[in-house]
Amino acid sequence: MNEKISYIGVDLGGTNMRAGKVTNRELVALQETPTPTEPQDGWETLDVLIRLIASVMDETVEGIGIGVPSVVDRQRGIVYNVIHIPHWEEVHLKEILEKQFHVPVLVDNDANCFALGERYFGAGKAYENFVGLTIGTGLGGGIIQKGALLADANCGSGEFGMLPYKENVLEYYCSGSYFMNIWGVNGKEMYQRALQKDPQALEAYAQLGAHLAAAVKMVLLTIDPELIVFGGSVAAAHPLFEKSLHTNLEDFPYPQSVKRLKITYSSLQNSGVLGAVSLCYQE
Repeated sequence: MNEKISYIGVDLGGTNMRAGKVTNRELVALQETPTPTEPQDGWETLDVLIRLIASVMDETVEGIGIGVPSVVDRQRGIVYNVIHIPHWEEVHLKEILEKQFHVPVLVDNDANCFALGERYFGAGKAYENFVGLTIGTGLGGGIIQKGALLADANCGSGEFGMLPYKENVLEYYCSGSYFMNIWGVNGKEMYQRALQKDPQALEAYAQLGAHLAAAVKMVLLTIDPELIVFGGSVAAAHPLFEKSLHTNLEDFPYPQSVKRLKITYSSLQNSGVLGAVSLCYQE
């Protein structure tokens, strides 16, 4: 009898897709391939995805979890209007992949997967109630309640980036796009300038911290979690903005909530894959 039980996690993005096999909570295989940028139809991208999954598939795999940047019908595993993946307006991903691989397939939003990955593999292991916020091209979020993803109606909870803020939405000021939106400089250039102590770049990050404090306040007022975990490419630059973030939380109307809140930053490697595979552990 083979005692090894494995699951596959798939991180499906507009630029790349990654698939990893996890055995006994350890990532033992990882493959990556570019996501087609100009496919003729949705099936072209599906064929690439199927070949990628097959490259890490073996007889020990008992389930597949997939994180996608879109709204998801969790029960039926249908994804809608996937960001940056052409022709994926409605894809019955669960049905297609279960027919192909003959194991259960679970599909969820990528930000939800990030939060769930922190629950099983990262900073959220010791917490039953927390929020994961991903700061990348946009601002996404996932909510863990009683140790599991919040059971919402349309897979739309945690989308704090779409909340109204100033003259726009929170994501406009709390993502990698912020630097171009407000300062006219791409995020990579601004980061390098900040490392060289450029005054404008340091000010840009200080203001980012103030905007992120506004996001934290919204999370506190709606969810009131024990912990907020920041992840994503911009979060990796947290030494440049976290002092400003904490300073701008000092005027929160319920100071005891801020005092008890723990804010941390993800240290997970391959968090997209581990988050997706966590769907199998939750199930």
